[in-house]
Amino acid sequence: MDYLRKYFPILEWGTQYSGKTFINDLITGVIVTMMLIPQSLAYAQLAGLPAEVGLYASIAPLILYTIFGTSRTLAVGPVAVGSLMTAAAVAPLAAQGTPEYLGAAIALALISGLMLIIMGLLRLGFFANFLSHPVIAGFITASGVHIAASQLGPLLGIQIHGEALFDLVGSIIGSIGDIHLYTALIGVISLIFLFWVRSKLKPLLIKLGLGERAASMLAKAGPVASLVAAILVVGIFRLDDNGVTVVGFVPEGLPEIAMPPIDLGLWSGLAVPALLIAIVGYVESISVAMTLAAKRRQRVDPDQELIALGASNVGSALSGGFPVTGGLSRSVVNFDAGAETPAAGGYTAIGIAIATLFLTPLLFFLPKAVLGAIIIAAVLSLVDVGALKRTYVYSKTDFAAMVATILVTWIEGIEAGLIVGVALSICLHLYKTSRPHVAVVGQIPGTDHFRNVKRHAVVTDPSILSLRVDESLYFPNARFIEDQINGGVAANPEIRDVILECAAINDIDSSALESLETINQRLKDGGITFHLSEVKGPVMDRLKRSHFLKELTGEVHLTQFDAVFSINPDLAHQTRNSERKEE
Repeated sequence: MDYLRKYFPILEWGTQYSGKTFINDLITGVIVTMMLIPQSLAYAQLAGLPAEVGLYASIAPLILYTIFGTSRTLAVGPVAVGSLMTAAAVAPLAAQGTPEYLGAAIALALISGLMLIIMGLLRLGFFANFLSHPVIAGFITASGVHIAASQLGPLLGIQIHGEALFDLVGSIIGSIGDIHLYTALIGVISLIFLFWVRSKLKPLLIKLGLGERAASMLAKAGPVASLVAAILVVGIFRLDDNGVTVVGFVPEGLPEIAMPPIDLGLWSGLAVPALLIAIVGYVESISVAMTLAAKRRQRVDPDQELIALGASNVGSALSGGFPVTGGLSRSVVNFDAGAETPAAGGYTAIGIAIATLFLTPLLFFLPKAVLGAIIIAAVLSLVDVGALKRTYVYSKTDFAAMVATILVTWIEGIEAGLIVGVALSICLHLYKTSRPHVAVVGQIPGTDHFRNVKRHAVVTDPSILSLRVDESLYFPNARFIEDQINGGVAANPEIRDVILECAAINDIDSSALESLETINQRLKDGGITFHLSEVKGPVMDRLKRSHFLKELTGEVHLTQFDAVFSINPDLAHQTRNSERKEE
């Protein structure tokens, strides 16, 4: 039973489900449904897909996440970055609006889902850690600006084209004279209203006497209000006859279950984008899930989340949808509304299904300009310009990686920007760990502690070189450690003992072990004894399986003080007691 609960978390929380929990989840489901309907339509437009596809992508994924997900509050569905990445991946393979384009988007969801499931079964969730936070922040900021620019076309009623941001900007500037007045009025007014709702409506409602929770929920329903108002205006005044582009006919009924296109050529062309969408979606989803779980002292299983998101994407594909993941804004609303279990997502799916069955005829007069405004209002909240300044102040290297990710995303497009971001994350990790901090340490008077000679007033013995390496030893930094010890020895002919303090070393791989053996031999040839101190248990266990300890010219000491005391007991003892005598 425990094995089943591991892969089907619903078996754990479902046994404790109560009437009170049902009411809270149901209310939350209704609230998120109102928010998700306009978002689903808008993100389908962003992905270049028919409006109903956004609704299809918001039914089966939510139900499957209810079964497999471990987060009590994560809300799964289409998101802005994933939608833009879908459009970028599919556009080179098929023309927008064709059955081939839709088929490729559906296949993209299936491939991405299968990749996530395989990663989850292999417990590869840690791969997401290779995307550093500065790179992710840069990518999200660049994507937010890129997405906002891409929606100025439908917002203003002009035709724009281009995958990279600068191409889009050039296209927008070239089409300024073609702005459609009615479309632009609807789009700009909707955008202003959405920003006003986000910042001003909640304080206004509270001032009028409404409770904070109710005011917050009503403020979150702003996109629904703008959508309804726009439909009424366009329908009553028949602005569609005056050039305002509307969604038009949206098929009624639930999606049919069908297999996506199985075409090896198509799948090979979508493999890399699918992997990138899977990784970005997972990083965004697990970050949101763990943040919200921490607030309630709940637990999220990263590897099971891979399986849950994978199943959600497979479900989206089988029901005619496109890639989905956990969305920040929806999940926060889910959390604030009081969702207690993933069942709230299931109730949201039922709400979306009801809308798909009965409400789609009402969407005929929905202007695409409003969907563009909804997208712009949503993604601009992702743009964090302040992160650039904060990162620059803290780390120039991370700042350079962030800026590079932003520029590549704007110049070459979303996919190229993410690939460069991943490569930069890995390269930065390798660079930082290949040149670890190495400190010469000495004894602090009156204590047994040893600290950096450049930061503290310490006592040292000229014949002893004590080095502390603040990083695990592995192949990228093995040669660097050799050079540091060789340089220290060469700079001081008096040295007769070298002590390597290993308190910060959590691992020593085979390459680093060979370097230690080389260091030991070179020091031996020079008449210098090599010692280790404060070696951690797991590291010591591995060293015992090698010949290194037998060949070590010195000893392995429990503490750095013990190591120095074994070489120069008088100095170590006097230093430890020096301040005590003065006191």
